[in-house]
Amino acid sequence: MIQGIIGKKVGMTQIYDDDGRVIPVTVIKAGPCLVVQKKIKQNNPYLKVQIGLVDDRKVKSVNKPLQGHFQKANVPPTKVLSEFLVDDENVNVGDSVKVDIFEEKETVSVSGVTKGKGFQGVMKRWGFSGGRATHGSMFHRAPGSIGQCAFPSKVIKGKKMPGRMGGKQKTVKGIYVVKVDVDKNMLMLRGAVPGYNGNYVYIRKESFKRR
Repeated sequence: MIQGIIGKKVGMTQIYDDDGRVIPVTVIKAGPCLVVQKKIKQNNPYLKVQIGLVDDRKVKSVNKPLQGHFQKANVPPTKVLSEFLVDDENVNVGDSVKVDIFEEKETVSVSGVTKGKGFQGVMKRWGFSGGRATHGSMFHRAPGSIGQCAFPSKVIKGKKMPGRMGGKQKTVKGIYVVKVDVDKNMLMLRGAVPGYNGNYVYIRKESFKRR
């Protein structure tokens, strides 16, 4: 079995469980994906495969090295490629990977690029409380002191300061699989799925065990 799948974040909605409770879920169109390459390393206790997401729109611009890569596998070009672990050597190039590798009520980890929020101050970026909001305080949203007057007389690395916020690769673990729709290639997850709508995400099984 393959460890995970590539998907695209669609958006959020809500569904009802058997007890009539409302559950907020993130809808992800996961797959179908094709196995493009099989990577076997000698004297290594694991096996990797490279899979590509079959998107709705046809990939037009593909450079020559990638053209040869896809022609060797005899699969159509894909826009997004990623590697996943497998625990079965019977997986072959050209095989299809669908959402049926997941089961309802299991937990997965989802990786993706978080929403970019641009350059932000310390109050929004790090949650600083800021200074007094009274008139004339002259210290409302500033970071305050950042160093020392004598030793070591420098700003320590890693200091929480204003800067670019978001737009980084992030993995969120413990996301709950609420529903698996095999016919529509849809996954409904409960948890903080990183990224904006339309963002590509990588879903991995947390219960996966290496050989």
